[in-house]
Amino acid sequence: MDKIFKKIAEELNIRETQVEATVKLIDEGNTIPFIARYRKEVTGNLSDETLRDLGERLNYLRNLEKRKEEIIRLIDEQGKLTDELTIKIASTMVLSELEDIYRPYKPKKRTRATIAKEKGLEPLANIIYLQVEKNDIFEIAKEYINEEKEVNTVEDAIAGALDIIAENIADDADYRKKIKSFCFREAVITSKASNEEEKSPYEMYYDFKEPILKIPSHRILAINRGENEEFLKVKVEKPEEKILDYLRKQIIKDFKSQFNEPLTTTIEDSYKRLIEPSIEREIRSDLTERSEEQAIKVFGKNAKQLLLQPPIKEMTVMGFDPAYRTGCKIAVIDKTGKLLDTTTVYPTEPQNDVEGAKKVLKELINKHKVNMIAIGNGTASRESETFVSNMIKEINSEIYYAIVSEAGASVYSASKLATEEYPDINVSLRGAISIARRLQDPLSELVKIDPKAIGVGQYQHDVNQKKLSESLTGVVEDAVNSVGVDVNTATPSLLSYVSGINGTIAKNIVKYRDENGEIKQRKDLLKVPKLGPAAYKQCAGFIRIFNGKNPLEVTAVHPESYEVAEKLLTKLGYSVDSLIKKESLDALRNDLSKVDVVKMSDELEVGGLTLKDIIDELSKPGRDPREDLPKPILRSDVLKFEDLQEGMELTGTVRNVIDFGAFVDVGVKHDGLVHISQMADRYIKNPSEVVSVGDIVKVKVIGIDREKQKVSLSMKV
Repeated sequence: MDKIFKKIAEELNIRETQVEATVKLIDEGNTIPFIARYRKEVTGNLSDETLRDLGERLNYLRNLEKRKEEIIRLIDEQGKLTDELTIKIASTMVLSELEDIYRPYKPKKRTRATIAKEKGLEPLANIIYLQVEKNDIFEIAKEYINEEKEVNTVEDAIAGALDIIAENIADDADYRKKIKSFCFREAVITSKASNEEEKSPYEMYYDFKEPILKIPSHRILAINRGENEEFLKVKVEKPEEKILDYLRKQIIKDFKSQFNEPLTTTIEDSYKRLIEPSIEREIRSDLTERSEEQAIKVFGKNAKQLLLQPPIKEMTVMGFDPAYRTGCKIAVIDKTGKLLDTTTVYPTEPQNDVEGAKKVLKELINKHKVNMIAIGNGTASRESETFVSNMIKEINSEIYYAIVSEAGASVYSASKLATEEYPDINVSLRGAISIARRLQDPLSELVKIDPKAIGVGQYQHDVNQKKLSESLTGVVEDAVNSVGVDVNTATPSLLSYVSGINGTIAKNIVKYRDENGEIKQRKDLLKVPKLGPAAYKQCAGFIRIFNGKNPLEVTAVHPESYEVAEKLLTKLGYSVDSLIKKESLDALRNDLSKVDVVKMSDELEVGGLTLKDIIDELSKPGRDPREDLPKPILRSDVLKFEDLQEGMELTGTVRNVIDFGAFVDVGVKHDGLVHISQMADRYIKNPSEVVSVGDIVKVKVIGIDREKQKVSLSMKV
């Protein structure tokens, strides 16, 4: 275990004691959000991101140790385990290297080498490989002629022996490790068109080559997809001569001896027939795995930013789901997200009933006092935006619109959850409800959708779906728990992401409050079926209870710290009721800001990090952390693609961040691309150093492709 702790500490650049303490917490059943928020003293203030990386590596290395034990057992059962081999297996920290060590001992299907061994030719192979025999090898080989075993000639005997040597070379773990290192330093990945005349999205890869040392992950995934769709033929060009020269120097002891020629031929055969195909597969697999990890990381980061977009509070919202032939679906929701009205209008082609649609929507806007229109960004979005913009000009009240990503709305609309929420509402109208709610409270709405469907990232459908799901579940958990959840209004979907609460408990909480009324204090959760003390400990700090019995429960102060919080308030001359009295809150904030954390933590016998968190929470009781983030751009007029001119400066919203840049919504039909080279005046390695999904940025138009309706942007304004 010490070896695992040391390895993780080195990889994450943290102390071994931090790793050991964190692993203990994980093994005790604590969740990552709980550890990150309430056990900072124990972990040394590790972030949720670092903790998740630690958890992943812990799982990998523990599985590696189990595999080592299994391999040692399997080799021992063959009677081939040596002390040297045991040490070699024990010291290996990479699964692929471990499998290479096991390779010679792994049961094989019948190969040329196994057939040769069945014919009794292994001793001859050893003689040739050791290269110490002075007698003529052809004379020695005569002893192995055996017509019953189909070794009819000296040549048959030597050929069989060389087949055994070829396989032994191919199975040697040290040789394979060195060959892979040559390849990762010097090999080049190439792709050619399957049919040069055929148009496809992969034309830039029709005659492409790049060193695998430098190729970025998004290009690997693009090439893989092009290959899978049969537009590309892909190959890894390896430094063959260097590899063969290395093997010859390792194996041949005397280049003037009788063994030089047969061994040289065997080395080439081993490389071309056995080593190269498997190394190619492993290199491609390694490249893909690394690229997938990067893609999953990018997707996770973008998803978290999207989930944490600030809510538009205290507004009645009209959701506008654009379409052509089938009509635009409309849903109006009140300030709490309750559905008020639905309809369908036809302002777009082919009906073009602009006036009729205006009449219907104006009536709904007046009837429900709508403040905001949320327009989905799918098919017919910009035509719908033009219609809405023109309609707003004819309305006297103050009303704005915003473009909202509708990725996954159709998935939600047809889901079992949507059917349970709106059993009497048509599937097509549920999408409009989702669009409206995404603007009103992105987090509460987006947790209802499979994270893979929320439309940020790159190549998310090409990566390992199990790893993607696990990663995104963690991202959603971190987002939900960083905000906190109002237990009296939250849906089961939202509650199920709270630390310590699973789907069953989430439904039980909703059922409990339906049957017993609003939950008034956190400890009432212990009355919910299946929510025991262990789950309560994990979830309590992330639950918010507004208008409850204890004002501390609108904050993230954990019940285990109530006594400390109350003592702190008493020392400053306040009570917990001060948290809900506007007249005392400003004075309390001022006094809290003057607290000497080191001195006070000694007085209260609590860790400094925990006390700092308590002070922060008491300073902003009930405040949503998302309020500090940039609000969505609210528009009242439309920008047409035809209006764009090079040099024009605009304000836009970052919709997606990928390895080579970011897509920014500036209000025209398609998002513009800010290439990584146009993001800053300095060199940046990754776009996420500069922008995140949801950021509001100033950009300049530097290129317009009117035929393809593409816009190139620069942030070097």
